[in-house]
Amino acid sequence: MGGKYSGARTKRRWRGLAAAAWVLIAVVGAAVMHCTQRRQSMDRAEERLFSMCEERARMLQEQFGVTVNHVHAIAILIATFNYEKSPPAIDADTFAKYTARTSFERPLLNGVAYAQRVFHHEREMFESQQGWIMNTMQREPAPPRDEYAPVIFSQDTVSYLARIDMMSGEEDQENILRARTTGKAVLTNPFRLLGSNHLGVVLTFAVYRPDLPADASVEQRVEATIGYLGGGFDVESLVENLLSKLAGNQDIVVNVYDVTNASEPMALYGPSILDEQVPHVSMLDFGDPFRRHEMRCRYRQKPPIPWSVITNPLGLFVIWMLLGYSIAAAYSRYDKVTEDCRKMEELKTQAEAADVAKSQFLATVSHEIRTPMNGVLGMLDMLLGTDLTMTQKDYAQTAQMCGRALITLINDVLDRAKIEAGKLELEAVPFDLRSLMDDVISLFSSKSREKCIELAVFVCNDVPKVVLGDPWRFRQILTNLVGNAVKFTERGHVFVRVCLDENSNMEANQVIHGTMNGKDGKVESTTNGAFNTLSGFEAADRRNSWQYFKLLLSNKESLLDDLEDENSNQSDSDHVTLAISIEDTGVGIPLQAQDRVFTPFMQADSSTSRNYGGTGIGLSISKCLAELMGGQISFTSRPFVGSTFTFSATLKRSYEDISVDSSRSLSEALPTAFKGMKAILIDGRPVRSAVTRYHLKRLGIIVQVVNNMSAVVKAFPGKNGATVSREKATMLFIESDFWRPETDVQLLNHLREHKNGLLSDAPKVVLLVTSEADKDNYGSIFDIVMCKPIRASTIASSIQQLLKVEMPERKENQNRPSFLRSLLVGKNILVVDDNKVNLRVAAAALKKYGANVSCVESGKDAISLLQPPHSFDACFMDVQMPEMDGFEATKQIRQMEMKANEEMKNKLALSEGSTVVEYHLPVLAMTADVIQATYEECIKSGMDGYVSKPFDEEQLYQAVSILVVGTMDSAV
Repeated sequence: MGGKYSGARTKRRWRGLAAAAWVLIAVVGAAVMHCTQRRQSMDRAEERLFSMCEERARMLQEQFGVTVNHVHAIAILIATFNYEKSPPAIDADTFAKYTARTSFERPLLNGVAYAQRVFHHEREMFESQQGWIMNTMQREPAPPRDEYAPVIFSQDTVSYLARIDMMSGEEDQENILRARTTGKAVLTNPFRLLGSNHLGVVLTFAVYRPDLPADASVEQRVEATIGYLGGGFDVESLVENLLSKLAGNQDIVVNVYDVTNASEPMALYGPSILDEQVPHVSMLDFGDPFRRHEMRCRYRQKPPIPWSVITNPLGLFVIWMLLGYSIAAAYSRYDKVTEDCRKMEELKTQAEAADVAKSQFLATVSHEIRTPMNGVLGMLDMLLGTDLTMTQKDYAQTAQMCGRALITLINDVLDRAKIEAGKLELEAVPFDLRSLMDDVISLFSSKSREKCIELAVFVCNDVPKVVLGDPWRFRQILTNLVGNAVKFTERGHVFVRVCLDENSNMEANQVIHGTMNGKDGKVESTTNGAFNTLSGFEAADRRNSWQYFKLLLSNKESLLDDLEDENSNQSDSDHVTLAISIEDTGVGIPLQAQDRVFTPFMQADSSTSRNYGGTGIGLSISKCLAELMGGQISFTSRPFVGSTFTFSATLKRSYEDISVDSSRSLSEALPTAFKGMKAILIDGRPVRSAVTRYHLKRLGIIVQVVNNMSAVVKAFPGKNGATVSREKATMLFIESDFWRPETDVQLLNHLREHKNGLLSDAPKVVLLVTSEADKDNYGSIFDIVMCKPIRASTIASSIQQLLKVEMPERKENQNRPSFLRSLLVGKNILVVDDNKVNLRVAAAALKKYGANVSCVESGKDAISLLQPPHSFDACFMDVQMPEMDGFEATKQIRQMEMKANEEMKNKLALSEGSTVVEYHLPVLAMTADVIQATYEECIKSGMDGYVSKPFDEEQLYQAVSILVVGTMDSAV
């Protein structure tokens, strides 16, 4: 137990560690996913910033290139239409108008001006031609120098540059000199533009003579220079105007720098922002190889973290935890199922052990009860074989009846136990169904006569004569149901009917059912108020009424023909399902008790003052047996009207004729001497007449049914000795309740004449009665009074006695004592039992049939007597004995026989034509245990069969006839 708890603690600790590791993995996974998605989000933001910055730099650079190209075009225009032209094609007004109209092609310039190259020796002439004096940037007259660059043409936006010598400014002079030597546009350092005070730069482009070659040298460019074209770039305004046209401008901040001096970059555009963001830098190429510019872009605000960066890791964490929960729940479920399976295995083991203990307990109880009962019943049987007075015989028979009732109760309890344990097995032997039904009815004939009730059985024509099944269990169901019906019926009838299940259902569906189980319903009745049933009393189930019976009787003639195709498959099948109903007109079952009818040990009336005895186990066993036979059981009952129990059973058709096999026949075969005889049956109840006709037809008697006495009178010869012109009837059967001596005077006279010998050719008259007392009342009038219940065998016996018909001799039947005596007479039998009373009983029972019996009280003594060779023909061995039980003794007997057989084979191996007869003594167990486990142990130990205590004549024959006869005959 301590190890179990320690293992549970270890398992819980490992589960806790696994859960912690799972949570840690979930946290780490969510964090990694968050960092990864955040990094990806930042990369996407940087890519977006890169794209927007590069787009702006590209557009600014393209616009600057377009502007430079247009300025270059103006320079070519001036060189073409103004140089050495007299008069010049371009004057100040024309230049101003042209540049104003084409300003849209120079969006980055706020104005264009042209300065002419003037050498010092040309100054006076230039100034006289222009009519003004060149000034410096400070608006003072230009000082003397080698050459000048006065502005002669200007756009209106930069008209303030007119007359200014661009060489007067150091920055402008440097640009002019670089522009004429490179032949490209050059830019100045950023400065505040006059007028707008915005940051800007000046673009300078040299204007050459038209004849300058394309591959001119620096000296040629300098010498061919005729002027300079320049324009001011208002970088701040122009960049702002450009960026305002682009989407996303409000998200980023753009700065433009002159980085010619990398250590001291000069800002051309944009605010100064100090933050931790690293800007994206895009280089700007404005065509001046001596100056470098760049655009720096950054987000106005730090890019926000997307919600997906938070929700996705959180979702991953939740999913991971749910997955962990699912795995934990599945493992917990698996662990629980495993534990449940383990517990179930333990419970199964315990149940199997309990079942074994139960079987052992039942075997012990059965043995301990049956052993003394064997002595009691055996001694009573021996006592009844002596000379006793009537009183003594009555006492002994009463004690014997009580003992058998106790044995029956024990058998029922053991049967119920075997059914619950699933160890009840059914046999499969051929048996005559109609003979079995007659035997069951005969068991209750005395009780039915005492109560003056009708007891009858009817088997439909289409039911096979011989079927294959377990006749003893089938008989047990019938005995329980018929016994209950007789016990609870005080007037009316008990009627047993057997037919095929498919026909029963078919005809039942054609009958209009009344309400069942205690509710009101009308039942078919005759004109005098009696019901069309067997006895005239109302029945709970209408299916045994005459309306239903007519369908059953016509089954062979019409119904089967109409349904031949439909039922052909089932008719040809080896299996046949029977429907057996037991109808009574007794007290019925109370409504409140109908739900527990099949509950073991429950009774409809469980009060201490109940009128009927019983254990309440018979119906429960019958239900289980019916289900084992592949059928079911049900009932219909109405209080104070009666009950009808119906059960079905699936058996096999048998095509063997068991009437000629005395070893398996359970009853005598019916005689054939009456075949072709004619009889008249007088009965006004159709159902009862059909039952009587059924039994007579089994004997081959042709029956005519009439419902009045006139037919009986006509059957007698006339006064002159002549009979009526009709085929003569040999017998007349009259139902007692239709015989009225005070009204049937003519018939009474005929009977008296016949009795006195005056009518020698008259038919024999048989009166059918239900009570023994009626025999004394009518015995002097009729030829014979036959007491019901009638059976084919009792009718045959009565007719044979009445008509003096010679019957052919039959072989002695297996159930007759003389036949059993023929089997055992002169045989040497050893009986082994530790109980002296049982020894006396068994020895007396076997000696009764002529056997020579030897008795020993232990298994060891039996072994010493059965050393081969020995003179015994059979051995009856008790199972439970001290020192050595019957199983062990039988095993040792078989070992001795095996050894002796091997020695005989070795001795006769060299003899040609010799026949070896092996030793095998039939050993039958005498056991009080009737459970399957005991039988299996008997067969396993080498026994040939068993007889249960107390054994009677029939089961003694069953054991002896199967085993002893064949073995002893072969040994003779």
